[in-house]
Amino acid sequence: MRKAPFVAMAAVTAALGTALGSLALRLRAQGYEQYVESVSTFSVLMFVTAALVVTTWVRDGRPHSG
Repeated sequence: MRKAPFVAMAAVTAALGTALGSLALRLRAQGYEQYVESVSTFSVLMFVTAALVVTTWVRDGRPHSG
């Protein structure tokens, strides 16, 4: 299987997680506390998704038994 989809998906989800983390910090600085928790949770979710994509990428590269 080609590796490009894994790289692109991991990069995009990590970038989205970073952007959302930055947004959460800005929201907190501007006093929008009611939105910070939701945005932060979604940011963490994007980083977890990126980690799972990388894990899938690594597992796909291993030889298959059977």
